[in-house]
Amino acid sequence: MASLLNSVPSIKLSNFNYNNPLRSTQISFSLSRRRLVVRATETEKEAKAKAPDKAPAAGGSSINQILGIKGAKQETDKWKIRVQLTKPVTWPPLIWGVVCGAAASGNFHWTPEDVAKSIVCMLMSGPFLTGYTQTINDWYDREIDAINEPYRPIPSGAISEQEVITQIWVLLLGGLGLAGILDVWAGHDFPIIFYLALGGSLLSYIYSAPPLKLKQNGWIGNFALGASYISLPWWAGQALFGTLTPDVIVLTLLYSIAGLGIAIVNDFKSIEGDRAMGLQSLPVAFGSEAAKWICVGAIDITQISVAGYLLGAGKPYYALALLGLIAPQVFFQFKYFLKDPVKYDVKYQASAQPFLILGLLVTALATSH
Repeated sequence: MASLLNSVPSIKLSNFNYNNPLRSTQISFSLSRRRLVVRATETEKEAKAKAPDKAPAAGGSSINQILGIKGAKQETDKWKIRVQLTKPVTWPPLIWGVVCGAAASGNFHWTPEDVAKSIVCMLMSGPFLTGYTQTINDWYDREIDAINEPYRPIPSGAISEQEVITQIWVLLLGGLGLAGILDVWAGHDFPIIFYLALGGSLLSYIYSAPPLKLKQNGWIGNFALGASYISLPWWAGQALFGTLTPDVIVLTLLYSIAGLGIAIVNDFKSIEGDRAMGLQSLPVAFGSEAAKWICVGAIDITQISVAGYLLGAGKPYYALALLGLIAPQVFFQFKYFLKDPVKYDVKYQASAQPFLILGLLVTALATSH
């Protein structure tokens, strides 16, 4: 984490034109004043042609602002902006992962103590460490966001550099502190939850930050993201109430391939900025049409493979339940996502994701029996 301390403050925003990033490039002084005006006009036209709708809708939603999603109201309250940076809409999968891990352990009981432990683990996984992940990702994506979403808090200047850096550290240290408390509470001789939290935080850093910046590669970056959202919270929940076993580790990593597919869904809306910044997201590398099928293939084939594993393990009813939950996902893929992954991304995720996360719980319950 020392590298984070040394690298983050050294990055300056002052040399980048957030209001019109296409005009940040200097123009040769050898050109005449008249020609300069013509070129500037052409650049503005090109910018409008490439990005016809970069401004948020007039009178954006306060709910969208708090959740950290598109269509957000422009906010000046610093605490609301801080919450927006943590993207609360991304917390539920991590919280659900803790539930799945607790269920898979077979040792969770509906006692006040176990419920309290699980709530603290959810706070660690969701608001703190996912909030840290989202904030640091927005920090390192500020130049891309200046192209794709220039009204977001960091590129718009709604929150200062120092305030963002402070938030990163508070969330990181708070999450690691909660992990240590959970290890003591669970009576662990080896602080496994702390090391899971530390490893996940490091993964979040190298996902977003140079020089590694895993997100530059569509395959590696999206798998890392999928593992962070599915495997890590599951492992934390299971380690809190039971013991992590090799078969569960393999199964959750396999499920992370489905997480890779889910991560690709979010890449379609950033094609323009990713291409401009040299990021090889799968829609950029393969084109939108091929990337759509890679996305749904990763999601569906992974779940079918897990159902096959459960069937082979002598748990046919769980396998059938999982297959039943895959069917509506395929329906919504054809209804929304495959038609237009940019226009219908929110509708698709809202319609299909609940069935995927229910499938996770089915798998967790299968492994606990």
